[in-house]
Amino acid sequence: MTTAVLSPRPLVWLSALLPLLLLTGIVYLFFVRGPGLELAAPAPIERVDFERVVFQPGEIRAHVINTGPAAVTIQQVQVGWTSRASWEFSVSPSATIPRLGRAVIRIPYPWLPGEPYEIVLITANSLLFKHEVEVAAETPAASAATIGSFALLGIYVGVIPVFLGILWLPFLRALPARWYNFLLSLTAGLLVFLGSDALHDAFENTEKVAEPFQGVALIVIGLTVSLLGLYAVSGSLKRRAKNVAEASWGLALAYAIAFSIGVHNLGEGLAIGGAYALGEVATGFLLIVGFTVHNLTEGVAIIAPVVRTRFRLRHLVWLGLLAGGPTIFGTLLGAFTYSAPLAVLFLAIGAGAVFQVVIEITRYQWREAGAAGLVSGSSLAGFVAGLALMYVTGLYVAL
Repeated sequence: MTTAVLSPRPLVWLSALLPLLLLTGIVYLFFVRGPGLELAAPAPIERVDFERVVFQPGEIRAHVINTGPAAVTIQQVQVGWTSRASWEFSVSPSATIPRLGRAVIRIPYPWLPGEPYEIVLITANSLLFKHEVEVAAETPAASAATIGSFALLGIYVGVIPVFLGILWLPFLRALPARWYNFLLSLTAGLLVFLGSDALHDAFENTEKVAEPFQGVALIVIGLTVSLLGLYAVSGSLKRRAKNVAEASWGLALAYAIAFSIGVHNLGEGLAIGGAYALGEVATGFLLIVGFTVHNLTEGVAIIAPVVRTRFRLRHLVWLGLLAGGPTIFGTLLGAFTYSAPLAVLFLAIGAGAVFQVVIEITRYQWREAGAAGLVSGSSLAGFVAGLALMYVTGLYVAL
């Protein structure tokens, strides 16, 4: 029989630090002496990404970021569509942009609303970076009027539909008790579709994220942190309240659903505000109606867990504001300070929150009805109905 020999504490610390010290030395030598290959790049490696293009009367402002490995100097700017011409410009803070540095390029140009434009930046190394604007429109400036308009847009898209769905509570309560399992499964179907839609939007927005910020990595971080973080919080609450009443547990689940939908709507608001500010989305009546119809189902998802419970009516107000209110903030943030990485991150966080709530609903059904109830005909029918309802109402958004 052999006995494990414990190493002295200094030796233990040395074994922990030695690999790090050796790695530091290797990296240092690599930077000082180089890799030993005398090779030069056949062409300069530069990259400039457009983050935002702002149209103001008589002026175009391009917000750019240097995502290449070295500094970039903007030498020339051209504007046009079928044919381009060089124009005067100024760069703030400097025409030489360091790596991951941002700059604003101001171009005094007599642009016309509704016309397409192509903005081309030419660097000191004669490399071209282009950005196309299919339909030019004046970018809203922050003022009391525009802030109020975008806030109203967030209310139309997010707050009103949620409260309209909550108004179905008396009707849902009048249904027979056996319908409760159907409603919970319906909620799960709604949320699965909502989470999948959020992930789809997040992956679409990664095309607008500069490569160094790693759009897909942002999705992975947002999704896992949200899912695991909320799962840990939920577990902690359960351990502290093992004997919680069913009414309180149903209300807590409703708040969890409202929170997850609210985070999702925050990301949705970012995308909507950014699109409106850039003139890429028509502000017509059909779009507002489409989002209203699509988000109406969110109110049903929120109240489903409390159909069989009694609670104070003020909770309905807080639930509606928690789910729909973030749309207002997201719309304002997207309209005036749109950030593609932020939009991707919030959409991923919203998706993770939604999927975590689906897990909680499934566990709640398992606890109440067991495996047989979870795979019963009413549960399967409710889940499919939730997916179908979100799909059909989503068609109106496409209008």
